[in-house]
This record gives sequence, C-alpha cells and structure tokens, in this order.
Amino acid sequence: MTTALTPIPHVQCSPEEAASTVAREISDLIRARRAAGRGVVLGLATGRTPLGIYAELARLHREERLDFSNVTAFNLDEYLGLRPGHPRSYRRYMREHLFDAIGLLAEQAHIPSSDVAPGQWEAHCREYERLIADAGGIDLQLLGLGRNGHIGFNEPGSERDTRTRVVELARTTREDAAGDFGGVDNVPERAISMGIATILSARRIRLLAFGVGKREIVERTLTSPPSPQLPATFLRGHSDVRLYADAAALGAAGGAR
Repeated sequence: MTTALTPIPHVQCSPEEAASTVAREISDLIRARRAAGRGVVLGLATGRTPLGIYAELARLHREERLDFSNVTAFNLDEYLGLRPGHPRSYRRYMREHLFDAIGLLAEQAHIPSSDVAPGQWEAHCREYERLIADAGGIDLQLLGLGRNGHIGFNEPGSERDTRTRVVELARTTREDAAGDFGGVDNVPERAISMGIATILSARRIRLLAFGVGKREIVERTLTSPPSPQLPATFLRGHSDVRLYADAAALGAAGGAR
C-alpha cells in the first residue's frame, strides 16, 4: 500500500444508499470467493452507522440465500470491564444485529474480550493480531468516524504503527456513548481496539459518516495531512479506501469523487 498523500475518495449518498451499496459489495465478494473455493475475512464495526448494512446483509441472507459459511469476522473493538453478555457489550450488539440473523457461528466471529484481566491484556491483544494474520488478513474493513476523528477506538494521539492494544477512551467518546449506558460515568474508561496499522492492513476499507454532526470532522479528514491528532487522516494513501457520506456530513466537500 502506498503512503502518498492522495485524497480519500468519497461518494455522496443517503445512509440507505450506502447500506445497499456496501452490502452488495460484501455479497459480491463472498460469492466470488465461494466460487473460487476461498474464504472471506471481514472487519466489522459497531454503533449506529453500520446498522443499515447489517440489516441489508440479513435481508440478502434471508431472501437471496447469501451463504456466510465461508466468512470469518473480526470486530474492531470492545469495551473493557463489562461482564460477559452485558447488554452494551459489542459481542451482544453483533449477535443481535448481525450474527444471529446470518447464521454466523461462534467460531467464525472474533471479538476482543470485555472481561480479560489486566495482567492478560498484552497477551490477549497479541493473540487477536495472530488470529487475524492466520486468517489471511482482512479483506474488507468497515469503519465509522468518531467526531474527534477516531477510527475504531484509536483516539487522537494514536500513531500510524499501532496494533491491537488497550486504549484509554477520550471524554468525547464516552460522552457520545453516555445515552447507551445511562450516563457518562457508567461508560467504561478503557477498550481494546485494533490499531491504525491493523486497520490499514485491510485490503479494502469502507468508511461511513452521516449527519450534520459529522460535517466538521469529515471536512478535516478529507483535507488535513495524516496526523496522530486526527487518526482518520491515516486512511489517506490506502490503495482501496472509500468514504460514503450524505450531503449533511459532506457539506462544502460536496459531490462524488
């Protein structure tokens, strides 16, 4: 992958159009790999942004018999300090919003542990990286865009060479999650996240951002040079990255490129 400071290609579309387009791309990849007798490795995100994609993948499974048996999935991140099965854990989120609907088995779905003991953090993160490598690397990575420019839970200050690790969550990130946890004080202070280098190792990256609340950070991501202070800018120069955003999020950036 090149590190040239090329712009991030972007497509202006509604969230519904983005969901349909990205889900169809994933479907086509799964079917093509199946025809070739090969598997697919997906990198998955949580939050509100990818819900439309997951609903469309479930529809394709249900109505068009899209078979996920050749798919291996790795989630970007997980909160630390939550008990197994916690209603706000990303493991629970993925089961409710995608895995159960498409018949993805537990052995196909990898998510960092939410209750790993502090003394095991480093080993757990190394093992997650090993599992990704052993699966052949991520073919297509889904990403949302945090309002402080984070991707995964790579908060401002994250370096380009970071790998899966324990991170301290920024106050803005915890505030954004406060509604789900009944207050910011209930939001975990730490998470396990794929690193920037882990994300950039994916062969395709699809970034999504919608709504006027993302306008400023989208503009900065599209126009700023790569910097640890704005982790999403490290996506510039990736050989196959695309941003899907609506008119409200793109603002002055406008159009499709």
